[in-house]
Amino acid sequence: MELERIELSAKERERLKLLHEVKEGHLKQIEAARRLRLTDRHVRRLLARLGVEGDRGLVHQLRGRRSNRKIAEGFTARALRRLRQARYAGFGPTLAAEHLAAEGIGVSRETVRKWMSQAGLWQTHSRKGKPVHVWRPRRTVFGEMVMMDSSPYRWLEDRGPAGHLIALIDDATSRAWGRFAEHDSTEENLRTLGGWLECHGRPRALYTDKSGLFVISRPVQWQEQLRGEPARTQIGRALAELDIEWIAAHSPQPKDASSGCSARCKTGWSRRCVSRESIRWNGPIVFWKSLSGRSGTSALPSRRPAKGTLIGGWSGSIDWKRF
Repeated sequence: MELERIELSAKERERLKLLHEVKEGHLKQIEAARRLRLTDRHVRRLLARLGVEGDRGLVHQLRGRRSNRKIAEGFTARALRRLRQARYAGFGPTLAAEHLAAEGIGVSRETVRKWMSQAGLWQTHSRKGKPVHVWRPRRTVFGEMVMMDSSPYRWLEDRGPAGHLIALIDDATSRAWGRFAEHDSTEENLRTLGGWLECHGRPRALYTDKSGLFVISRPVQWQEQLRGEPARTQIGRALAELDIEWIAAHSPQPKDASSGCSARCKTGWSRRCVSRESIRWNGPIVFWKSLSGRSGTSALPSRRPAKGTLIGGWSGSIDWKRF
């Protein structure tokens, strides 16, 4: 007589061993339940199944059968037909999952990633190891330090002009405010700073890179030497009048928070306008006014009310608001 072959997992073999000891009277049901991390009632249920079906009774009942949580093939085919449409060209799994949910096909982004990989619509990328960098601790309260950066990008693709996203992000809470502008100029940076001041007041410090908008390369003039003032750009003089400390980044790593903010915008902004053939902006566009982020470690805000003085050092056709 040919012996029946039964495949058991390591967990099922451990259960079978302990249940045989209970059946032979070497072990109590309560002790077996404690070792198997089951209830004694479930142990009695397994013993009854073992007496009726033998060792095969411990095999999981769904082995070799279709999962109860498997998505129907028709539903998958319907989603893939949508993903192959021209309007989904260039979409990543996260953005594609958002648009599918808007059309009544609600699945997780990881499920969409698996579908797109199997259909050849998405190529998975292995994560590269990042260099070791010791992160500084975040500031504790909102308004203690704000990071400012600009990001040139084809936000409107070929349907509009290239532009710059000039954004400010609070270091403690990740609350952000930004504007689109055609040029990364002193005027546009001051306008963006003015928008933050109107919404949230004056921060204690402003953290930027060493761009020519913030750092001056010429030597100190004799008039500045007589007054005992350092050489400042237009933005530097505005920050001095507003009593905002300027902190320069000496390496690219400290700017990862503001750069990451721009990177998140790149993934979805141009695709939000996918139904429009051509887009133009007349002047800057406010992208967001307030984006809530994490809460600071202290509940006390560090922002200050806006000052009632004009930003000096700048003249022309620009009608500066009072801060």
